[in-house]
Amino acid sequence: MKRWIIGAIVIVVIVGGLIGFRYLRTRQAEQEISELQTVEIETGQLTATVGATGTVRVDQSALLAFETTGIVGTIFFDTGDSVMEGDILAELQSESLSPQVVLAYADLVNAQKALDDLLESDIQRVQAQLTLAQAQETLNTAVYNWRYFRLSDPKPTWYEEVSADRQLSAAEDRLEDAQEAYDVLADDDPGKAAALQAVNEAQIGVDLANWLVAWYEGNEPGEIDHALLDANVAIAQANLDAAQRAWERVANGPHPDDIAAAQARVDAAQATLDMAVIEAPFSGTITSTYVQHGDMVTPGTPAFNLTRLSPLFIDVQVSEIDINRLQTGQDVTLIFDAVPNQTYQGRIDHVGMVGTVIQGVVNFDVTVELIDIDEAVKPGMTAAVSIIVEQIDDVLLVPNRAVRVRDGQRVVYLLKDGEIEIVAITLGASSETYSEIIDGEIQSGDLVVLNPPAELEHPGGFFGRP
Repeated sequence: MKRWIIGAIVIVVIVGGLIGFRYLRTRQAEQEISELQTVEIETGQLTATVGATGTVRVDQSALLAFETTGIVGTIFFDTGDSVMEGDILAELQSESLSPQVVLAYADLVNAQKALDDLLESDIQRVQAQLTLAQAQETLNTAVYNWRYFRLSDPKPTWYEEVSADRQLSAAEDRLEDAQEAYDVLADDDPGKAAALQAVNEAQIGVDLANWLVAWYEGNEPGEIDHALLDANVAIAQANLDAAQRAWERVANGPHPDDIAAAQARVDAAQATLDMAVIEAPFSGTITSTYVQHGDMVTPGTPAFNLTRLSPLFIDVQVSEIDINRLQTGQDVTLIFDAVPNQTYQGRIDHVGMVGTVIQGVVNFDVTVELIDIDEAVKPGMTAAVSIIVEQIDDVLLVPNRAVRVRDGQRVVYLLKDGEIEIVAITLGASSETYSEIIDGEIQSGDLVVLNPPAELEHPGGFFGRP
């Protein structure tokens, strides 16, 4: 009897314990479910982005310095002023310049005149034509004398002897005049070559007159004189050939090489004069001024810092994982710590072709151009860059916080009828917060769990951004 009572009591205790355990488990499950954070799956727009940070830089900047010694005269612009390309920013006092710079003005005038004569007058063509005619005449005379002295035996008259003396005197005068005209010309004078030709022709005339006088005086030409006659013909022919080439060079107008040489002399003189001033090499804003009126400067003394403040650029580093998703022209949004509550727009200007390895990580340089800047954005500021790589509409979206990896498969935990169900999914494009679901037993309106119970988690753990 007692055994029966004890057995009944044990059974009652066991049954009661099971009921209590089941009750506690149910209460625990209900409490866990009540503590779950869920989000309803929705269809919407997804903007996939790549994030990075960078520093604002200017498009172009230059430190401008003086190129010669002198005293600063007039300063035409100051810090903060906008200037145009070619504007004179400052100049040195003319009386403080070196003789080289001062004389460059005269060089420029002469070089410009020579260039203008070359381009606008016919003097070079006329000179070449005259030289050609004179060379032909000289050759004719040389050939005539060669034939006269070597192939004939003329008997001179008294008049011929007197005439020969007069020809010699006249030839010597022409040689002296030609030599004086040549000596006074500068080396770069366009008429220098023609003057030298005139000297050579005058010398030939003197030599021929001397031979004629010697022959008339009874001193017939010897072997040396005959050799000189041959040489005079050869020289005259060579001069004619050179004159012909010179004429062909300018027959249809100034030769491009001559124009280039004349322009080079102008440019060289102008470059020397430009050493006395500082000229803006591009349009921009003067961001720093380092000199003032009366300062003594030497070559290399800094004067201004010129900066082109628009457009502005940001250089960022993008991982090799994302670089193939980027291309020139893609839209970019930017946020600056120094400009709160303001979002700016930009676009990709350049995508690097070669990666850089830093501590085993491969990154590529990407340049972003700001397209709606204002005065609040300044060079040197740090910006958070978000590059829009894809934008799609009407796709099923899941928060990245809800995605897990279980046995190598991406999964989400859905709450259905008070039960948690594990559903495998395949993701497409993604942003910082959402991803596109392209496959899986899931539909709009399902409740996805953001914080599933720990015992359901796979060792793969929280997936984060897919």
